[in-house]
Order: sequence, then C-alpha cells, then structure tokens
Amino acid sequence: MPHQYIVPNIWCQGNAEEVGRFYSEVLPDTTSEVAARYPETGLLDFQQDFAGLPLMVTVTVRDFRLSLINAGQEFAPNPAISFFLMFGPVGFGGPEGAREALDRVWAGLADGGEVLMPLQQYPFSERYGWVQDRFGVSWQLGLFDEDGADPPFVMPALLFGGPAQNRAVEARAKYAAVFGDDFEAGDAFPYGEQTGPATPDALMYSEFRIKGVPFTAMDSGVEQDFSFTSGVSLEVHCADQAEIDRLWEGLSAAPEAEQCGWLADEFGVSWQIVPANMGELMEHPGAFERMLQMKKIVIDEL
Repeated sequence: MPHQYIVPNIWCQGNAEEVGRFYSEVLPDTTSEVAARYPETGLLDFQQDFAGLPLMVTVTVRDFRLSLINAGQEFAPNPAISFFLMFGPVGFGGPEGAREALDRVWAGLADGGEVLMPLQQYPFSERYGWVQDRFGVSWQLGLFDEDGADPPFVMPALLFGGPAQNRAVEARAKYAAVFGDDFEAGDAFPYGEQTGPATPDALMYSEFRIKGVPFTAMDSGVEQDFSFTSGVSLEVHCADQAEIDRLWEGLSAAPEAEQCGWLADEFGVSWQIVPANMGELMEHPGAFERMLQMKKIVIDEL
C-alpha cells in the first residue's frame, strides 16, 4: 500500500476495536487491525486502566487509512470533520452498482445513528445524504455519475462553522503557505449570495490535496454550535525533524493545546505532527514515557 502522508485519527472512548469491527462490516473493501498497544508500565494516572489494551486501531477503507485512537471521555468526534464517500460507476461496476453500494453503506451507517441530511436527490447530487453513525462519526455519501471519472472514494471534509465560520478560504490559503509544493488547490465554489451565516464569498464547496491526500472544505450555510475539536485530528507523517519543526511553527496557534505531538491551528483544527517511523521509535525502551513529557516531538529524545 502506498504511503499516506496525512492519516485522520478518530478519538474513541475505549471502544476502538468495536468501532473498527463495525467499519470493516459496513464499509466496502475495509479491514481493521490493532496497530499499537498501551505499554504495561509508565502510564500516567488517567491511563492506568488502558495498560496493555489497544492504543490504536488501523482501519483501511479501500486504499485510504484511518486510525482509531483508544482513549477516555475527553473528546468525541462531531460533524466539523466528516468523511465524504464518493460512489462512482468506475469503482463499483457501473451506475447501478454504485447506487446499490451507496444505499447499502447508508443503511449500515444510519443503523443506530442520526441522519443529518436525508438520503435523496439534491440540486448538487442525484443521490446524497449526511449521517452521524452510532459512534458519533459523520459521513457524507454521494453518487458520482460523471462518465469515465474515478474520484477518490474517501475524502476528509472540513466544515467551517461556529467560531470558524466563513474561514474556509483563509484556511486553504494558510495550508497552501504551510505545505508549499505539497499543497494542490482544486475547485472552489463560493455561495455567491448570503446563505444563513455564509457570506457571498464563503465557500459552498471546495477541494484540495496535500501530498496527494484529498480533502474537501466548505463554510456552513446554517448556524452551527460546534466546531473543530480533537475528536478528529489530522496526523502528518514527517520525513525528519526539520519537517516536524517547519510544520509545527507554521500550524500551531494554541500553546495550551500542544502536547505529545498534538497542536491546534488558528481555525481550531487539530493536527498531530509526528515522524513517519513513529511506530518504530515507540519501541525504544522508555519512549512512551518520554513522549508524554513532550509538546513538539523531538526525534533524538525518543
């Protein structure tokens, strides 16, 4: 499997294995496996109940990787970062196959969950719906019917609402500046007129890529009482300390949020800036305890 530069991490409240099994049953071509476990010793007081239990579960949806972080009750995902699933005829054996797959996945995700936008026809899509599953993770499902095109199946979707309202254009510019040549701007469609809290210049929909990883970004067209949290974070796999230092300096905007490689940017989006070989480094004796004392990860000290 090709290296994935940015891996979305979903905060799970002690049930990461259960969540992973659920996704492997509901999503097409999906597997889950325990990728790391908590050590038996050296844990902080609030982590003692997790000794020896899974720390991270890797979920692979087709070729796209998600990580489930097994932790406590501190955070939970919300619709500020959802996952857009694009069902196209190329990837699902034709238009009928794509529609059947979409409806099947929708039924699984909606079972025990909450429908945020009903599955139906909209001006922008023949068939689309937005659902929050039983574990609080949000998914947008859309039918893509452009002949010959094969869009990415999974795209993390950033929704700028609440305190981040109308900042999607600014965020795209910021990420372009921070990631430089690794940032590729895609289509961007403004609302064109005042739509709820969204100004005419705010983004109704946009796409971009960071080192090949696809994202969508939009400003909310309705008032929202939530915004970005650590419930879903974006883990960047850096080649070396110089890249860690550069991204940390460019993104971190909340010193109080800096811990164990985590940071929050000026829009509230949580990032984890880590070495690409973090799993290997964490096998060093005492590395977990040393990491707990860090804000920015310093490779030579692990």
